Amino acid sequence: MKVIMAGGATGGHLYPALSIADKIRRRNPDAEILFIGAKKEVGAGIVERNGYEIRYIDARGFNRKNLARNVGVMKDLIISGGQIRKLLSDFKPDFVIGTGGYVCGPVVREAKRKHIKTFIHEQNVIPGMANKLAEKYADKVFVAFEESKKYFRNQDKLIVTGNPVRRAFITAGAMRYRDKLGIDPADMALLVFGGSNGADRINEIVSDMLIGMKGEEDIEVFFITGAKMYDEIREKLSDAGVIKSGKIHVVKYTESIHEYFAAADLIIARSGALTISEIAVSARASILIPSPNVTGNHQYFNAKLLKDRGAAMIVDEGELTAESLMDEILRLKSNKAALNRMAEAAGTLGRSDAADIIYDHIIER
Repeated sequence: MKVIMAGGATGGHLYPALSIADKIRRRNPDAEILFIGAKKEVGAGIVERNGYEIRYIDARGFNRKNLARNVGVMKDLIISGGQIRKLLSDFKPDFVIGTGGYVCGPVVREAKRKHIKTFIHEQNVIPGMANKLAEKYADKVFVAFEESKKYFRNQDKLIVTGNPVRRAFITAGAMRYRDKLGIDPADMALLVFGGSNGADRINEIVSDMLIGMKGEEDIEVFFITGAKMYDEIREKLSDAGVIKSGKIHVVKYTESIHEYFAAADLIIARSGALTISEIAVSARASILIPSPNVTGNHQYFNAKLLKDRGAAMIVDEGELTAESLMDEILRLKSNKAALNRMAEAAGTLGRSDAADIIYDHIIER
């Protein structure tokens, strides 16, 4: 079996692709899997560290704010067509699987023209533009949520699968990560992160909040800042004497975030599709702060899925303050029953079999 995976630029597209690839490799150890990504794409190193080969094409996303800058984008699109055709001819895949992003559409389109079986997977409640355009070239369209179906035209192609999450999240519940991370059994463990690159506003508010909560000695915080603001925040918290307590841990980046998920009582995060799927499969309570800087406000609709089922709170970034965030944390800390109900509700939404469902449909004859 030979498979091409296309998608990326962000972890939200890349990690589902890796999860699908891992499933194919486990079920077919001899399978050959090739990723196609864009040159200078931030996720390229992640693919290679996970043991997969990647080839690059000239591709970048459209600039919706400044249309004049899209001249170069169109030029890359024309160039990439030839690059993709050569890759398909050389590799000769049995299947092509796209997981969104600006690489996905051209690869799926060219594969369809070569009569190669094609699939796409949409992670968000509201589909991205690339997958909406690629729908007509796909033999099947996998969606993470039932609510996504209304945004696609051909209902016969649609299969609700959930989001494929890394296997580590599925097996993490059996591990004693609180012990590994040295968390006092009596403490509330809090995980805060804003995505792989961090989120400036969340970083600023949370660092101010941590300075103001020195007296809360029974809260242990794991604060993943991303590389951009790590040094600044660590210095700020160090100068304020916060880190000396031993309860505040500032982390630049980790590929083992499943350990923190499994150890946490409460997660504060953005609401990208993969994040909410990982929260659900980990059965964790959460406070979600949707990014206001995404197309179609799709992070709000992702978060709303959890909120509507009692699994999460949503806080608008524009209304976020250090004081209000601390108040919500302390309220949940003092009401363990409410925290547990949120976690249980999240668990009912978790799908640990998404990659299996996708695999089974891919190999159908």
